[in-house]
Amino acid sequence: MEVSLRIKCPTLTLWGLVLGLQPKLIIPFFLSGQSQLIGSSQPIVAKIGSDIILPCHLEPAEDVAAKMLEWTRSDLDPRFVCVWRAHQELLDLKNPSYLGRTSLFTDELKHGNISLKLSRVKPADQGRYKCFIPNKEEESFLELVVGNLSGTDRDKGGVVLTCESKGWYPEPELLWLDGEGKLLSAGPTETVRGPDDLYTVSSRVTLEKKHSNNFTCRVQQKIINQTRETQIHVPGRNYIYLATSAWAIKQIFVSVHVLNTITHSEVPHIKNRTE
Repeated sequence: MEVSLRIKCPTLTLWGLVLGLQPKLIIPFFLSGQSQLIGSSQPIVAKIGSDIILPCHLEPAEDVAAKMLEWTRSDLDPRFVCVWRAHQELLDLKNPSYLGRTSLFTDELKHGNISLKLSRVKPADQGRYKCFIPNKEEESFLELVVGNLSGTDRDKGGVVLTCESKGWYPEPELLWLDGEGKLLSAGPTETVRGPDDLYTVSSRVTLEKKHSNNFTCRVQQKIINQTRETQIHVPGRNYIYLATSAWAIKQIFVSVHVLNTITHSEVPHIKNRTE
């Protein structure tokens, strides 16, 4: 008897309700005389319609204003988000979806700062970006995650968290845990099997006053020994704080509905945990 097991490790994507996350910069180690492009070790998170800066700089600092500089996305055609050559941007090479929405800090190029400002962020902007200096063969990659803030419902009370994870095989289980690691009573897990045979699971939990302020959405598949989780902190129910491991940032969706806990002028925000 021949038994076969198909294993596909899932990836996780963060989506929705993400505001004010600050990138954690990589601290490089390099030898004297060597240079390195430094980006962000964690995903950059942007709200739909906002302006965001994709960080990238040369360390040690060096004037790159006269060099060819590229920002690209390999999943696009054409792949160029921004191309700089001989003190000017080459618009003919630019992907049309980014026209009029990107800019370099030209006064900072002499200091090796190649950071890109992306304006009026769209859902389609989500993806993996590459910062590249061709003639130095220096490159840096970073992930942009695009989300939006949920509305508030003034007729109800409490906080509702929704967690969704995609790209699993075999079918995983989804658990909600409190700050002490104890299971929370949540709604039934919804499972959808896609045309590619991969599973998407989602679940909702309504927080009560008796709960602590720390929560974890955990998705696990014991057969292939895979676990992904996202931690949420809700201090005083006034703002949301979310931390996700950098290796588990693709394909996890955490939706947070804040109900009857803020005024119309207040906005809950999510920020990255500093470890």
